[in-house]
Amino acid sequence: MGYVIATANMKGGVGKTTLTVNLATCLAKYFSKRVLVLDLDTQISATLCLMSPVDFAKRRKQRRTFRYLIDEIINPEQGEKLTIQEIIQSQICNLSGLNLLPGDIDLYDEFVISELLHQQALHLGENDFETIWNRFERVLLNKILEPVRDNYDFILLDCAPGYNLLTRSALACADYYILPAKPEPLSIVGIQLLERRIAQLKDSHEMEAQINIEMLGIVFTMLSTNLLNNRYYKQVMNRVNQDFGDDKICRTQIPIDVNVAKAVDSFMPVVISSPQSSGSKAFIQLTQELLQKLQNR
Repeated sequence: MGYVIATANMKGGVGKTTLTVNLATCLAKYFSKRVLVLDLDTQISATLCLMSPVDFAKRRKQRRTFRYLIDEIINPEQGEKLTIQEIIQSQICNLSGLNLLPGDIDLYDEFVISELLHQQALHLGENDFETIWNRFERVLLNKILEPVRDNYDFILLDCAPGYNLLTRSALACADYYILPAKPEPLSIVGIQLLERRIAQLKDSHEMEAQINIEMLGIVFTMLSTNLLNNRYYKQVMNRVNQDFGDDKICRTQIPIDVNVAKAVDSFMPVVISSPQSSGSKAFIQLTQELLQKLQNR
């Protein structure tokens, strides 16, 4: 069984998707790992970093997106069923080890799920709706990924900003999480909020099942050369060191690189489109560092 790793931060715009797709590509291309990327954000940014909008539209029309796996859990008696193996897109960017479970712009209806769980509570005679909800979010992604979990060395979960059902389910399912952040106060607040949420998640599930997710590392992104010598930047970094400790902060930092943004136009990560760029080299170095962290553990 491989590692399941979530990329999360309560704040948006910190580079979660860029980090996820480039880390996945580095693992497959440079370290010969079998990797699956799962897009949990309705903005489908990870999906569109790895396949064109035209290809995505075709797959959505064929019901081959993550949405239909959620549908099968919510409505298990529906007619045609697709397996997760049929929905996964293999050999992304012509890499035999890189696969994608495409996201969707419409993943689930919160009202329908609430109604389903309410009916389950009535059927089971369960008065505590929170227990039913917690059980659902704990098993949702676990149940979807169970048939393929042993097929991969790494399953990377690209979480949406905030703290919705799928993000909670991802954190309950994952072995580790990576926290991308920018060296600015609001991004740091996003780190602190997520840490509190994870502590609450562990407490809320403690009676039924233990959640053992651990932080793998905080990765600072979008750094400019001028910023590294900035007094304000150093104050922010000192604050993070005080709050989380030096061992939680990745030494490798991701610089601002126009090639990272341009790579999206080619529907492939920068480590493939511009392998000699500063951004690409940083992602490769970061992948080595994270692998070392896992080996040490």
